[in-house]
Amino acid sequence: MSSFSWKKPPELGPHGPGERLWGGQLRVAWEALCRLPALGRWPVRQVLLKQLYFTGIESVATIGFVGFLVGLIVITELNNLVGGNEGATNKVLIWMVVRELGPLIAAIVMVGRSSSALASELSTMVINGEVTSLRRMGISPLSYLIVPRVLGMTLAAIALAFYCQIVAVGTGWVVTAIGQNVLLSDEISGFFEIISYREIAATLVKSAIFGMLVAVVSGYHGLRNKTAMTEVPQAVSQAVIRSLLAVFVADGVVTVLVY
Repeated sequence: MSSFSWKKPPELGPHGPGERLWGGQLRVAWEALCRLPALGRWPVRQVLLKQLYFTGIESVATIGFVGFLVGLIVITELNNLVGGNEGATNKVLIWMVVRELGPLIAAIVMVGRSSSALASELSTMVINGEVTSLRRMGISPLSYLIVPRVLGMTLAAIALAFYCQIVAVGTGWVVTAIGQNVLLSDEISGFFEIISYREIAATLVKSAIFGMLVAVVSGYHGLRNKTAMTEVPQAVSQAVIRSLLAVFVADGVVTVLVY
């Protein structure tokens, strides 16, 4: 049997037998993981590339602008408190930007753009019967619609968080060098002396978890059974709110476990 035409997955109804909200989302995540071989099919890879473009490339300008503002605000406040202290500047950049704000900002932007768009798109497909048509053709909606989007949003989250961190930290260095007469080279060398591989790995793991959570929660709410277009805004609202909740819960858990 082709890896693309697996058997029909269980329905994602609002009140399936013995299913609760978080249980349903965990099931979608597990199904997506099991169906990763579907990426060997070109139509699925096309969906992956489109998701990477929409979630990643089209968000670069927004993430860059927000990262610039974050670096400017954080360093301006810090310089007002401690002056041109290179050690304190680099520690705050690592603690606030690298550990927390970079991954969180990327996730929040993704929720605002991609979570709402994904939930709306899938909900419309459900109501228009497109998801049913896929099943009738022997194509698993989870393989074709969810797997490439989960992977695409996970990879995009990692890239966007890294980009945000670079912009914010670089802005902090430049502002401190100009405003406090500190050598930029000293700031950069001091930063890399303080930061550890563990912190870099932790922020990459955070970003990946955030991206996966946003995609799974949004996909779950998008594919739940619906009968009218009036249910689309409800699905979008639930996807956005619960994606944010999942991101902040995961952030707290990872922070406690790692730091």
